[in-house]
Amino acid sequence: MADALRLEGITHSYDGRVVVDRLDLVVPAGETVCLVGPSGCGKTTTLRLAAGLEPLQQGRVVIAGQVVADGRMDRAPERRGVGMMFQDYALFPHLTVAENVAFGLAGRPAEERASRAREMLEQVALADYAGAYPHTLSGGQQQRIALARALAPAPRLLLLDEPFSGLDTRLREDLRADTLSLLRRNGTATLMVTHDSEEAMFLADRLAVMRAGRIEQQGTPREIYDQPASPFVAAFFSRVNRLDGLVVGGRVSTPVLDLPAGDLEEGRRVEVVVRPEAVRLAPAGSPGTDATVTDVRTLGRASLVRLCMPGSGGREWHLEARLMGRDVPEIGSHVAVSVAAGQAFVFPDKSR
Repeated sequence: MADALRLEGITHSYDGRVVVDRLDLVVPAGETVCLVGPSGCGKTTTLRLAAGLEPLQQGRVVIAGQVVADGRMDRAPERRGVGMMFQDYALFPHLTVAENVAFGLAGRPAEERASRAREMLEQVALADYAGAYPHTLSGGQQQRIALARALAPAPRLLLLDEPFSGLDTRLREDLRADTLSLLRRNGTATLMVTHDSEEAMFLADRLAVMRAGRIEQQGTPREIYDQPASPFVAAFFSRVNRLDGLVVGGRVSTPVLDLPAGDLEEGRRVEVVVRPEAVRLAPAGSPGTDATVTDVRTLGRASLVRLCMPGSGGREWHLEARLMGRDVPEIGSHVAVSVAAGQAFVFPDKSR
């Protein structure tokens, strides 16, 4: 089976400024790929190029094995066989909910359109609102209607642009779960753009992390979380502690751990990245590095503990630890600090 989407060598500029730079991306059939990155990195432009909403300047767009844009031709959005859903949902205020869902089924018999609209409304648990108008619905209900409309024509590819950004936190969590269930039930290949790392990790079969117009790393959520390719990727998915070090004798020494340097050359300056949940605390005098607790912040199910450790030459090192449960040290207390094996990442320090 052909991949649902292939973007090959995509480059795009606005007023001479490159916003997408030689980008390659694949969305396999039946999978959800999340394109994630900070605002302004080019992810929405990439989505619009896949949809045909921006004229392709360089590269090739292939949908379900068919070239739809390659510099010589650029097929219109309505002829690409894709479903689209954007941040504002773009529901038609003068049409009922059922008419909105059936909008993309133009050209089919009226009975077939009505039947498919009912089916999709049942899937999103809004069949009782078929005769209502969008303005009478909540934001969450509007989101589900927009998703039902996008899926109604059974597109080969679904494109989602920040679909949950306008919703409050609790509702966003519920709708993410409902959307994932709906996508899997329909087997629809999906490319979704988001800047929310947790949302991407929850929804995606594969992630593509974008920075300054380029994809910095692709892989499953677990691969990217456990094996980040750069400090940027590591920090995008969680808070991190950053320590600098020097390769000496094939190892990197930091205030809290000693690591193998891998293939990094002798004398190389490095950056060590450690996530707060990898930092372990034990009573003072236990194996580890002595530290003082400078602050404790309760975050509900977890607590964020800030630590200070004296270094050479009067320098102080600061770390954060994320601890689950209620057993946390008090401010001003002394603890021993260590790091869970395999949860510290060493990168060449490119700032030097």
